[in-house]
Amino acid sequence: MRESGSNDRRSFLKALAVAGAAAGWSRRVVGPEVSAQGSPGASAMRKSVLISMLPRDLSYERRFALAREVEFEAIEMRTMPRDDEAAEIREASQKTGLRVHSVMNADHWDLPLSSADPDVVRRSVRGMETSFRNAALWGADAVLLVPAVVDAATPYRDAWTRSQRVIRDELIPRAAEMKVIIAIEEVWNKFLLSPLEFANYIDELDSPWVRAYFDVGNVVMYGYPQDWIRTLGSRTVKVHVKDFMFDRRNGRFAWVNLGEGDIDWPEVRRALGEVGYSGYVTTELSGGDAAYLKDVSARVDRILAGEPPVAKKPA
Repeated sequence: MRESGSNDRRSFLKALAVAGAAAGWSRRVVGPEVSAQGSPGASAMRKSVLISMLPRDLSYERRFALAREVEFEAIEMRTMPRDDEAAEIREASQKTGLRVHSVMNADHWDLPLSSADPDVVRRSVRGMETSFRNAALWGADAVLLVPAVVDAATPYRDAWTRSQRVIRDELIPRAAEMKVIIAIEEVWNKFLLSPLEFANYIDELDSPWVRAYFDVGNVVMYGYPQDWIRTLGSRTVKVHVKDFMFDRRNGRFAWVNLGEGDIDWPEVRRALGEVGYSGYVTTELSGGDAAYLKDVSARVDRILAGEPPVAKKPA
């Protein structure tokens, strides 16, 4: 499956050239019905929590109920291959009224679409098919996908062309059939390292079923999330929020709670408003008890209101 022909090389160089001219791109809305955006000043964004943040010793129904109690409006699940467990999740959602709005695919790291091994790619596609079925069962409108992994055996150009081919030929037809969006995420996979490349990668696939899942914390080490948000524009269909502290002098970093890192949250909120984003904002932090989750929920409220996540203490 190694893509090394002149056509692929020309295609990749053309992609970079287009990225360089990104200032002239139109920020069109490319998604189906779920892509409707609010006005730039709208506060229609809704709070969601990642399933891994909720106590694992509780049943799914109790976890979902806890998320509702601390005022989250939806949840993001991970791929669930077991039918009985998938059915339990659906029942928990129905009983508590907490919507499953997206599914995080489970196989894209161990089985990347950019692999040169056809068997790895086949298994990765099967994993996405499971994610699509989960999404359809639970009523989710998107599946998060890390599209490629650049490593010592996978050059950047090959990661680009291989992953796009599989998405275009294998995944988009399934996504259209299931009416579930493929939400591409950049997540320290040495791929899509700038907002221009990310936008162009989405545009080249040219499908209403491929959009961007933007993670605010993932880009802080080498960029500004507000810049990425404005560049991606209406391509963004989902947003992850977490905070990141980077000690540039000593080369150390740490994931921290919202408002305790380097992210300018009021500016992030301003950028989301400018592009008219009105979807779910999902917290992706460490887990904790009800008091911790309630505090996280309140921090997200302040972010959505355009304020710093941590309330200032009286002088």
